[in-house]
Amino acid sequence: MRFLIVSFDGLRPDLVSPDLTPNLCRLQALGVTLAEHRTIYPSETRCAFPSLITGAATAGHGMVGNKYIDRSVSPPRFVDTSDAVLLRKLDLASEGRLMSVPSLGEILAARGRPMAVLATNTAGTTRFFHHKAEDFGHVRLSGHFRDVCTPDGVLAAAEALVGKLPPAPPENEPDTAGQDWITSAFLSVVWPKYRPDVTVLSFGEPDITSHVHGTGAAATRGIIAHCDRQFGRVLDWWEAEGRTEDVQIMAISDHGHITGHTRVSVADCLRGAGFRPGIALGPDVDVVVVPGQVGALYLSDPRDEHVARLVAAIAGEVWCGPIFTRAKNETEGIAPGSLGNHLALGDHVRAPDVSFCFRADHGVDSFGLEGGTFYDNDRRSGLGVHGGLNPKELAAVGVIAGSAFSGRGAVSSAPTGICDIAPTILHLLGFSKPESMSGRILHEILEHDSKALPHVRRETFEARLGKFRQVLQRVHVGGTIYIESGTADG
Repeated sequence: MRFLIVSFDGLRPDLVSPDLTPNLCRLQALGVTLAEHRTIYPSETRCAFPSLITGAATAGHGMVGNKYIDRSVSPPRFVDTSDAVLLRKLDLASEGRLMSVPSLGEILAARGRPMAVLATNTAGTTRFFHHKAEDFGHVRLSGHFRDVCTPDGVLAAAEALVGKLPPAPPENEPDTAGQDWITSAFLSVVWPKYRPDVTVLSFGEPDITSHVHGTGAAATRGIIAHCDRQFGRVLDWWEAEGRTEDVQIMAISDHGHITGHTRVSVADCLRGAGFRPGIALGPDVDVVVVPGQVGALYLSDPRDEHVARLVAAIAGEVWCGPIFTRAKNETEGIAPGSLGNHLALGDHVRAPDVSFCFRADHGVDSFGLEGGTFYDNDRRSGLGVHGGLNPKELAAVGVIAGSAFSGRGAVSSAPTGICDIAPTILHLLGFSKPESMSGRILHEILEHDSKALPHVRRETFEARLGKFRQVLQRVHVGGTIYIESGTADG
């Protein structure tokens, strides 16, 4: 049995339709749709994909944001996880502990099973799918970045058959060439020659185009349709050959998008509250504001009283959504008005002193899509953003087909998440689920397992500070926790 995971970066499940994505819909007819599939918090790409390949939330693997401050070194270091070279250096310097738990590639390699990656995401994201591929001689190909490709001969073989590696397009142009190249490389080289036990084929779109043009814009819908056509090539192969080779196919996304409607400046607000914000800790900076759609604030002096002052400063702002700090008890964070970051499954040593979402709503944007939010970047309003706890950000595509899975055209309403993919794969390969994996095995959709769903229990947590009120909603399936939403008002 082998596995092919096909990812569409940033694709909202409600954009999957017969008109726009006929091939994804074809897969739905052949398999099981996970109707309540979710990502983790922060709903950022380089948090979510580490969760895919470790089966753990950010509290487990430690990739707490697309960007974060590493305080394990002196002076503290700013880490941008889009930088694949930096990620390799950090992994080597930490003796293989870039991520705090084993990845799927490592687990498979220890059992003599190869894993392959083909991706058009950033160089850092591509590395994250299998950050130790070069250590095991496994295949990792980027659709654009030579430095991430390994082993050397595989890229040469792919270029000989498929054509030269295309350069990354300008930011305002949808990436069509990259998706074509990795699809052809999989079909022409990686599958015929290597037949990996697990392959990740990751389309870096529609995420980039949504950020630049808007989630429902014509350009974004166009690149969604283009990626679906490439997926159609893969699905044709699967129906003709892959299925007879007992390949299980999984189509996923890592998060959704909502629309930024009102631009704000967190740094300006903190400056007005008497803080000295900056992008790096130093003599003139007492709080680092890490850029991104998820608020990540690191204090030069993170004592409880300073954290409380920082929370009080942002809780009074109209743009501020749910706030998390290190835990005071089973529910509360150390700062009044905050929830413990363990409730959002983010209590790792790298976690910010204060993390927050921008306040989001259920408004409908100009494209007819639900979900809007405040944002802090230099782009115009009306564009796609993600990272927070709006249900449309957390919702992710999940469609699975193959001999191991029950039903054709079935829909599973059981809560599932991105952390469940790796433990389910390992289970089907005959390996036990590692203790490091917080995700669960999806027994209820397996052909030869019990269809009984474990007990489902919902819970709500609330915190207040003056007029500010936040609510976090979670659901338990057995011992596995999924975050449903986080809201704030006041």
